[in-house]
Amino acid sequence: MTEESSAYDGALRRETERIVNEIAQELRTLDDGTAWFSGLSPARRQGVLQEVTGYAMQAHITAADGRAGVAQSGVKRTANPSVMICMDPPRYGFARLPADEHVTAFRVLVSVFAVADTRRRQTYCKGTCGHSWHNLIGEAEAL
Repeated sequence: MTEESSAYDGALRRETERIVNEIAQELRTLDDGTAWFSGLSPARRQGVLQEVTGYAMQAHITAADGRAGVAQSGVKRTANPSVMICMDPPRYGFARLPADEHVTAFRVLVSVFAVADTRRRQTYCKGTCGHSWHNLIGEAEAL
């Protein structure tokens, strides 16, 4: 890996983190995030799916989060990403899905992450959170 591609990967990870958390905190629509994701190369989409999978795992999603997120995602309950995320425990091989399922996988993953992350912000982090990614709403209001 070259230094240039490594810097690009780091920039993409930061951009992914910002966009996904903006969607979770309703500062950006899922459709806007999906448009951004759709504009990436197939290899970058796989990287983003792996990154967002990590966020979902860190948010400790539950099967109930999966069902609620799928309902919000606009993706059919029978689509592979929907079925995978609603299993107990959830399955996380989204980046290995065929390329034609990456957009639906992104919508499902981000929607389920938003449900789980909102739950965690309202319980574990309420009033005491120091996570910068949980404080985007306050940053937007300050601007």
